Formats: sequence, C-alpha cells, structure tokens
Amino acid sequence: MKFKNLYELFVGELKDLYDAEHQIVKALPKLKKAASSDELQGAFDEHLQQTKTHIERLEEVFELIEEKAKRETCDAMKGLISEGDEIIEENDPSSALDAALIAAAQRVEHYEMAGYGTVRTYAQLLGHQDAANLLQETLDEEGETDKKLTRLAEEVNPEAV
Repeated sequence: MKFKNLYELFVGELKDLYDAEHQIVKALPKLKKAASSDELQGAFDEHLQQTKTHIERLEEVFELIEEKAKRETCDAMKGLISEGDEIIEENDPSSALDAALIAAAQRVEHYEMAGYGTVRTYAQLLGHQDAANLLQETLDEEGETDKKLTRLAEEVNPEAV
C-alpha cells in the first residue's frame, strides 16, 4: 500500500478491511460445514450475517468520505483463512477440530479488531466523526463475537481433552 498522508493510509486500510470482510463471507460457510457442534455452526451463521452488515457499513463509510468502495487484497486475511482451510482438510470432525476452528475464528476476530480500531482512530483524527461512529459499531460487534467464541471454547475445549 502506497500513501503520502494519513488520509491515504486511512482509505487504504478501509480497502483492506473491505476485502477482508468479503473473504470472510466466503470462508464462514466452510467453517460451519466442518463444525460438529450445533452451537458452533450457529455461531458461524450469526457471524456470516454480521459480516454482511459490516460490508454494508464499510460501504457507508466510503460514501461518507466520498471515496469509491473498492477492495485491496488483504494478504493477512488470505493467510488466516488458508490456515483454517488446512485445519479442515487435515482433520476429521471432532471436538478437537471444533476447538481448532474456534481458535482460527478468533485469530480472524483479533485481526479485524486491530484493523477497525485503527481506522476508527484515523477517522476521528481526520474529522470524520460519522465514519468513526460506524467503525466503532463494527469494532464493538467484533469484540462481542470474540467473547462469544471464548465462551464456546470454554465449553468445547474440555470435550476435546
């Protein structure tokens, strides 16, 4: 990503997140299919719907800052999703696989939380408070999803022992 100032960095980071969210939309159905826990499958379904909302919210942010909603390949998300795919391919359905899927999903959540926290702060510094508010909404939801995954892990991980 090439940039000359904070605004260009901000737009570049938004494009990266926009791509990351699209990649997640494609990956979540695979995670759901691989999960053996009904509760985990439900969590992946819920996250899919939430991710679609995040994409819409990013489109709204682009509109607010008068930029075209455009994707810039998020290599980090590609890597995280690739690791999840490998876990699925190499393991049979089990509580242990569910534990690994939760861990993979939490890595994605943490990446997103870092990204949304950063762009929210940039938006504030650049005087785009409406955009910052939308980004904060998504950041809050990502944090809640992470907490839900932690609660699921507390149930699933002992079963995997």
